Amino acid sequence: MATPEMIEAERDYLLRYALAQLRDRGAAEEVVQETLLAALESLASFKGASSLRTWLTSILRFKLLDALRAKKRDEKFEPLPDELDDSDFDGLFAPSGHWREPVKAWGQPEQALISREFWAIFERCSEAMPRRTAMVFVMREMMGLEIADICKRLEVSATNCSVLLYRARMSLRECFSTLWGG
Repeated sequence: MATPEMIEAERDYLLRYALAQLRDRGAAEEVVQETLLAALESLASFKGASSLRTWLTSILRFKLLDALRAKKRDEKFEPLPDELDDSDFDGLFAPSGHWREPVKAWGQPEQALISREFWAIFERCSEAMPRRTAMVFVMREMMGLEIADICKRLEVSATNCSVLLYRARMSLRECFSTLWGG
């Protein structure tokens, strides 16, 4: 059975998850607080069918969506100049279309994913990306939203969304190849 202490122990993980999406520490802390409060209020409903972290993450995802909806009402997104040009990535590819340098081995991916170093580097890399590009990546890859849902929420076309995802992946690859292990 989960206890309030066990829930509180997941705070750092939830905060990293929220920061990756919101890129605003104050907003992320607020969403995590709401998540922890909701979890404590419904602790009796947690039956242990999934891990505590999975249960808390699902609560956090709904809180994040609510926060993003509220934020969207407050501002409209305009394409940034650096989102319009993908020529920055041309140097990564040989004329044949293959990577010029192979990806460095990361060891055991499961262990790397949960390590603090990974999340610290991921946060640094996502902060270097344009805000909307990072948002699209996190919504798709971390929150598991479908492209159609992302397009609807951010009011972008499917083509633009795919381009933003591509740029995010390329930016993360470049950043990780520079910062990971060296």
